[in-house]
This record gives sequence, C-alpha cells and structure tokens, in this order.
Amino acid sequence: MTAIVARYVLAAAGVLLFAGPAPAADITVMISGGYAEAYKALVPPFEQATGNKVTTVYGPSMGETPQAIPNRIARGEPADVVIGVGYAVDKLADDGKVVRGSRTDLAQVLIYMAVRAGAPKPDIRSLDAFRQALLAAKSIAYSDSASGVYISTEMLARLGIADAVKAKSTMVPAEPVGRVVARGEAEIGFQPLSALRPVPGIDIVGPIPPEVQRPTVYAAGIAASAREPAAAKALIDYLASPASAEAVKESGMDPIAAVQVK
Repeated sequence: MTAIVARYVLAAAGVLLFAGPAPAADITVMISGGYAEAYKALVPPFEQATGNKVTTVYGPSMGETPQAIPNRIARGEPADVVIGVGYAVDKLADDGKVVRGSRTDLAQVLIYMAVRAGAPKPDIRSLDAFRQALLAAKSIAYSDSASGVYISTEMLARLGIADAVKAKSTMVPAEPVGRVVARGEAEIGFQPLSALRPVPGIDIVGPIPPEVQRPTVYAAGIAASAREPAAAKALIDYLASPASAEAVKESGMDPIAAVQVK
C-alpha cells in the first residue's frame, strides 16, 4: 500500500467510524468523467476501510448517447450512487430517479482550453485575445455535457461569434474532448480541467477568461432504486468530507467545502 493510499484509508476510517459496524455491501456507482480522477483515488481507501465493494459505471451526465447516465437509468441499469453535474442530478431527482434531498455537492471545476501536445498555445489571457483565438482556430471541440452545452448555447453568443465559428465547432459525445484534440481532429478543445488532465497527447493552455467562465459543480445523489442506500450514503459522506479534499485538489478541482469558505 502506498503512503498516499494508506493516508486515505486512515482518513476514510476516521470519517466512517461514527457510522458503527455494518455488513459489507456491494455498491454500484454511475459517474461522469469530470469527477472521475478524484473518485478513482478515493474508492480503494473507502473499500479497505469499510469492506464494501464498489462497482463503477462511467457515462456522461447528460446527452443522447446510450452511455449517458440518465439513459442507463431509464433502461433499468442498477445504481446505488449517481455522481455527475449538479443540475443533471437535480433533473434525475425531479424525474424520480434520484432520492430527493440526497444531492450532496462534492467539488467544482473551471473550464480550460487544450491543444495537441507541441502545438502553439493561443493567448487567451484577455477576453479579446480569447475571442480572436476562437476565430483563428481551424476547428473547435467541446463536450456534450454541461461545459459544452454552456459553450455552444451561451458563451459563443456572449462573445458575439456564434455564427462565425458554428461550422468549425463540434460537440463530442461520450468521449473526453482531450482525446479528440490529441488525435488532431480538433485544433482546440474545451472541458473542465479535471477531465483534461488525465488525457495524454495534449497541452493545457489555461482557463477561459473569467468574464465568460462557468464553474461546473459535481454532485452525488442516492439512486431511487438503490439496493444499498445506507452504504451509498456512507460513500457520499466520505467523498464530501474534508478527508477527501487532497485527492479532489490533485485532480484539478476545488472541494466544495473549500469553495464555501472563500
């Protein structure tokens, strides 16, 4: 066991100690990519501290693809915990697929730009420079989840360039945008930093300007069909606890507790 994992195990055990002993449970989690790196670091310590086994299913928080979490749930795929963009979790609660009142905010992250590794990095330090970089780019990619929906429906219009870049812009379904950029299929790409960092073959340019930035909040909720609601809540409580903050920060996100203190 590495020192980092050992530290997370001790932290998880401390957070969960108040819950008392409970039979080991099998928990199924449906999760979108933005929170995935922090989650991957935190699940093994949770399993070791509790004896629970966590099965993970990945998919976008929204969208039309079969992999999208709402579509998986609509097909009857089992889930105990849902982790995704906050308003997508709210929509599932409105639809009766997530227990109302169980939403717990975990982290927030900013939208960043990436280019293929070794490619020139556009200047995006000012709003005008950012606008010019988008106009000059041969192709633009963004996700079919929250950040991409915002870019395509609001940000480009606010910049006054929606029509000018429409033909060269692509919404990427069910795949990290960084992979599309790494393959050279888009000159520039946008996604939350936590989704871009794990992708090889790209260089991260930086965050988009604050005037058009839109932080994405990731939240967890207990699925209405959960077979292990108590264990699901224990996992969510751990992910939202200060014990998880280090892993969240290392993934490029801000823990919600830290955001609220600012």
